Amino acid sequence: MEAINFKKIMVATDGSPCSGLVAEKGIELARLSGGKVYAVYVVSTAYMAPINGDSFPLSVDPYWESIHEAWEKQGHEAVNSVKSLGEIKGINVEPVLLEGNPSEELIRYAEEEKMDIVVMGTLGKTGLNRLLLGSVAENLVRHSKVPVMVVRDKCDL
Repeated sequence: MEAINFKKIMVATDGSPCSGLVAEKGIELARLSGGKVYAVYVVSTAYMAPINGDSFPLSVDPYWESIHEAWEKQGHEAVNSVKSLGEIKGINVEPVLLEGNPSEELIRYAEEEKMDIVVMGTLGKTGLNRLLLGSVAENLVRHSKVPVMVVRDKCDL
């Protein structure tokens, strides 16, 4: 059997209580292969529709600016949580904060940075919830050129 050779492991986190297992799996892969973890959070701009097609509301509306700041804060907390877990386990974790459409940004970053694998979670939503919310994990599995490991955690939100 061939040894695991994942040197660049991207852990996509959304900061939810369920993302802890995803971080553990990514860090364990890094431990087994001697790799480095890149903890990635995307501040979504999907709900910030352009005004008149040319600017985002946060550029003119303090309400949107405060929401954006809250999402950035959540992102920093999420990636730093993965970094702290990595420190406990003796694994190097680089926190990365991106902005844009989560699926597109995760795919772009994984490919541009030549990740060996992406580890991410899914809540397993079905039916109307999935239709309305979409599935970042599904988009990555379908469109990423980088292998994707999806971790399903049964947790209560």
